[in-house]
Amino acid sequence: MNNRRIVSGMRPTGKLHLGHFHGVLANWLELQSKYECFFFAADWHSLTTEYNNTDGIRESISDMVLDWIAFGIDPRKSVIFCQSTVHQHAELNLILSMITPVSWLERNPTYKEMQDNLAAKDLSTFGFLGYPVLMAADIILYKATRVPVGHDQLPHLEITREIARRFNYLYGEVFPEPEALLTETPKVLGLDGRKMSKSYGNAIFLSETADETRKKVMSMVTDTQRVRRSDPGDPDRCVAYSLNNVYLSEQQKEEINVACRGAQIGCVDCKKIQAEALVTALEPFRCRRAELTANPSMVDDILADGSRRAAIQASETMKHVREAIKV
Repeated sequence: MNNRRIVSGMRPTGKLHLGHFHGVLANWLELQSKYECFFFAADWHSLTTEYNNTDGIRESISDMVLDWIAFGIDPRKSVIFCQSTVHQHAELNLILSMITPVSWLERNPTYKEMQDNLAAKDLSTFGFLGYPVLMAADIILYKATRVPVGHDQLPHLEITREIARRFNYLYGEVFPEPEALLTETPKVLGLDGRKMSKSYGNAIFLSETADETRKKVMSMVTDTQRVRRSDPGDPDRCVAYSLNNVYLSEQQKEEINVACRGAQIGCVDCKKIQAEALVTALEPFRCRRAELTANPSMVDDILADGSRRAAIQASETMKHVREAIKV
């Protein structure tokens, strides 16, 4: 068993934005130099909420993986693959579903929350209730020992650990109980101050042009209580200022903070500084992405090779599973 193996996936539900950039990819980039990493496009997970709207999933996979590679996720260092092309994910999901109590799934803290937030969708399906089982299969299929998560995802990982523990209790030690690798990520708000999300229409996408990014930054909400240019502002109330915390130096942030509170800088000028800092930070990524698009088959080739490599480990694991359950 590899004690330094990580598994992490991302659902292909549309274009990646700054939230993905800082919430996931920056962490993956660091992890791939320290661990054996399996990164996958979780297309079956997309079906749990988008089962009636599948047209864009395949295209989203290609765009998403292209973003990964442009950002620096290296297929020579990490195994990059698509979930649905490694059939052992489905096989292990089926087996684990036989031993997972329904009560474990019903107490999943995001089950009711997602149903409420996505009230327009019919999520009263077997697949949606059981998605933590599929998630557990994704992780323990590769006998991962670490899973990168934020604090809000700890309950999800605990279900995986409980399922692995139950399997081992019933059939003997096969799976390690994966531990959380807690990650801290900068808070990047959407244009309107809510969490950045494609569904909210408030996202800055990685694949858009520099001019499109500038236009979006200039539309961001500022301190609503600052009516006139001569009024003192409060950066703590300003959504746009949140970009400063990510893209400006400590000295620049302090200078703008003081100037804003003293009405020495206006919101328009402040957002121009923020927009240019963001465009500059994204320029290497966007140049690299443009270069990669010149090779249309690259993503398909990477995914095919990654799925082959992933299937080798998955097949070995399923051999141990079948021996344990004697079926």
